[in-house]
Amino acid sequence: MAPVSELKDRLRADLTAAMKSRDELVKSTLRMALTAINTAEVAGSEARELDDAEVVKVLAKEAKKRAESADAFAAAGRVELAAQERAEGEVLARYLPTQLTDDELATIAFRAVEETAAELGEQPAPRQMGQVMKKATAAVAGRADGGRVAAAVRNLLQPS
Repeated sequence: MAPVSELKDRLRADLTAAMKSRDELVKSTLRMALTAINTAEVAGSEARELDDAEVVKVLAKEAKKRAESADAFAAAGRVELAAQERAEGEVLARYLPTQLTDDELATIAFRAVEETAAELGEQPAPRQMGQVMKKATAAVAGRADGGRVAAAVRNLLQPS
């Protein structure tokens, strides 16, 4: 049996509630999110249902798109469009795991560097960033943007 996504069911239920309450922002945002999820499900060689972790990845990607669009609109002086994108991002954020603070992220990056050092028998250098990132990304589990994780790891791997 295929994995069933409780998060996807929650999105559908919240969409129905938004339609009943005539909340246009939530309705349009959740429709967009469900469309992105459905697109991800039929992508590839065979259709399948996404599990909760995969749904979170799709939602995180959509939220990141909203943040980037908001920044681009704001830079172009299109304040109303930037505000719309930010509002959509806030709706999506309700369904994402709480983001890690910089201190929590630094701790996870430090542990990943220590684990890699134990495996290599020496302190990892910037050229081993991929190995460290693999461990750090697994520990973060979608609670921080990949760019933030990379910056935290890169900061620890800089030569003294």
